[in-house]
Amino acid sequence: MSVPSSTKYLIIGAGIHGLSTGYHLAKQLKARGVGSGADITIIDKSGIAAGASGIACGVVRNNYYQPAMSELMAANVEVWESDPEAYHYHEVGYIALGPEGQVGDLTEVAGRHEQIGYPSTLITGEDNVREHMLKLFPDWRAPGLKVALHEHKGGFAFNVESLHGIANKAKAEGVTIIEGIKVNGFVTDATGAVTKVETSGGPIECEQVIIGVGPWIPRMWEMLGLPDRLDVRTPTGDIHKDQNMWTFWYLQEGEIAVDPLMHATADGKMPPVLHVDSDAPLYTDDGKLVTDELWGNYFKRDRHGIQGGAAPIALDTDFEIDPYPSSSVDPAFPDMWCASLSHCMERFEGCRANYKTARSGGVGSFTVDNFPVFDYMLPNVYVIADSNHGYKMIGVGKEVANVVLGDHSSLLHPFRYERFASGDLHPVSNSPYPWS
Repeated sequence: MSVPSSTKYLIIGAGIHGLSTGYHLAKQLKARGVGSGADITIIDKSGIAAGASGIACGVVRNNYYQPAMSELMAANVEVWESDPEAYHYHEVGYIALGPEGQVGDLTEVAGRHEQIGYPSTLITGEDNVREHMLKLFPDWRAPGLKVALHEHKGGFAFNVESLHGIANKAKAEGVTIIEGIKVNGFVTDATGAVTKVETSGGPIECEQVIIGVGPWIPRMWEMLGLPDRLDVRTPTGDIHKDQNMWTFWYLQEGEIAVDPLMHATADGKMPPVLHVDSDAPLYTDDGKLVTDELWGNYFKRDRHGIQGGAAPIALDTDFEIDPYPSSSVDPAFPDMWCASLSHCMERFEGCRANYKTARSGGVGSFTVDNFPVFDYMLPNVYVIADSNHGYKMIGVGKEVANVVLGDHSSLLHPFRYERFASGDLHPVSNSPYPWS
């Protein structure tokens, strides 16, 4: 398909955010009688689901310590629930478990769930947690867990299929999606507004630009002439000067190739997604110590076995060419993750032999505070920088569509870029994960 010389709305990126924005924007234009999907063009340098969204683990959860994140995720879950068939979404729930140090955090999260009407059950006390897990999984054996938060919504979706589902919805609304088109630069006028986007398929004149390119956002940021370092004010008024706008982490994820049906609840149903943080010593099945420090894992049933991951590894420098190599995991990850599965359930004992090297994880581009930036960064350029919170946030595109059409989004407002200067930052938890 040839690149149009002009379009009213140009969306860069055909992952979860770009496709969702295109679809919801087309619906809103039609509903308001101010245009249609024919006014929207989505371009991607590779193709639909070619980047982060296409290799995401696919977990949908609302285990967020931050009130703004919790409210936004509740809205995202509503979008997943709106068409589970098209989005290949499975509402199996999500259970977060932790040691004594996380009792307070998860108790606060449970309280926020109650405030916003998001159904979950909080279990505290080691005996009570063990009893709850044994009812679901009779071979549960992880010791020392003092708290569990069982979300009754959430779950997971099959990533590639869900993205094509959204793409089909967008196309049905008249949106044009063009694959294999790389952005080379932006042309701005005296006000700083972008008038033209230079691409590998030729220049595209446009009125509005929406950028949702996952880990490639630092490249777009640089092309737009935005600062790569900034001063950050904390809520207490302290100022941390000359901070990197972007940091990069290798995401640690993998799979074991087993019969998926081996991972089921006691009554034979599809199990909830599980996330375990533990301070108990972790050993391999043959008794070798993996770590005696706080560790974490997450895992779910997938089509071909069990998929999941652990805490990411910080990178010292930017990625160069391919943020999604065939494998980006640390050599120690397979032993650690498989040991953690066996630590949790007897059924996974010996699973290390079934570990499968897969194209998953990749590099995440994190903002200076590890939370998203959703904001206009030039007069007509809206940036979706998800800070690796991305795939689960299918509803961000719905909110962005409304903002682009002139509405205010109370859900996106806490993630404006200005928070770094004002000190209106998000609280942080005791989780070992940078996105918590």
